[in-house]
Amino acid sequence: MSLTLDENNATYQIRGFTPGCIQINDRLFHTSIIIAPEKLIDFWRPQRIADLEAHDFSIILRFRPAILLIGTGATLRFPPPATYGELINQGIGVEVMDTSAACRTYNALSAEGRDVVAALIIS
Repeated sequence: MSLTLDENNATYQIRGFTPGCIQINDRLFHTSIIIAPEKLIDFWRPQRIADLEAHDFSIILRFRPAILLIGTGATLRFPPPATYGELINQGIGVEVMDTSAACRTYNALSAEGRDVVAALIIS
């Protein structure tokens, strides 16, 4: 087995996730968050996928990432496309997955130096 050195230079890295708790670096969060390699919004309004509305993504438009990962909580549930349609219209790639998968994908993409933002619903 070969091992590779973790060369993720992102300021904000996801260290763990369980439903109801996300660990970013050495801090635990119990509310939904938005994370980018160099930015962290430690409270994001929707706490359940049913709470998600189009205006909740307005901050993502300011970040202008190449890729947005939407973590929908403990299970994969697709929000209505109109909720995130403006992001797609602005050329942002949107991927919807459960929050655990979104955390893993965020770490992989940020380690590659990709322009990624993850909007993670906690439960």
